[in-house]
Amino acid sequence: MREPAGIVLASSSKYRIRELARLGICFRSIAPACDEEKLKAATTYLEPGPLAMHLALAKANSVPIEAPPTIVIAGDQLATVDGIVLGKPATRTGAEAQLATLAGRDHLLLTAVAIVRRPEVFTHLDVTRLTMRRLSAAQIERYLDADSPYDCAGSYKIEEHGISLFERVESVDPSAITGFPLIAITTILLGLGVEIPCRSNPDSVLDQIG
Repeated sequence: MREPAGIVLASSSKYRIRELARLGICFRSIAPACDEEKLKAATTYLEPGPLAMHLALAKANSVPIEAPPTIVIAGDQLATVDGIVLGKPATRTGAEAQLATLAGRDHLLLTAVAIVRRPEVFTHLDVTRLTMRRLSAAQIERYLDADSPYDCAGSYKIEEHGISLFERVESVDPSAITGFPLIAITTILLGLGVEIPCRSNPDSVLDQIG
């Protein structure tokens, strides 16, 4: 029988914490000790998919492992159109510009996950194609008033009012759109002997987050 593993989420993102908690597993959340913007600046030669995977791996490897068989889970998500990466807009002006660029067009949302149980490393990249409706400036303004998606790549929260912005979404794993590809994560964790959901009360999962 495999020894129970301690699970660490290498993220302080409220979105990833919420998504991983859906699996009913106990884990701790630790902010990764790496500068994401510096990593992006140093890897401009990478295409968007490999870049997302590189960032996820860097986050996972930046977390100190207390003792085996600790499992570290990290992720990264990028929106891309015409091969150009759209980061988090941070401001309303930035969000207006992103939505104006995406309106009436297809774009890709790339969600990478890296799971490390040293020396083993497992990776997965989910690719979602989204078709956004044509949007007027007034529609964009109303949407930003509703969701304030300034910390989201692509400037939308599809799990909230942002769903109204889209004509079509093509994905093998809808959970990836909101931060983590839970189907792939579940498959990897089951292969590592993790019970999903765990035997303890799933309602206590968030108590494990520090």
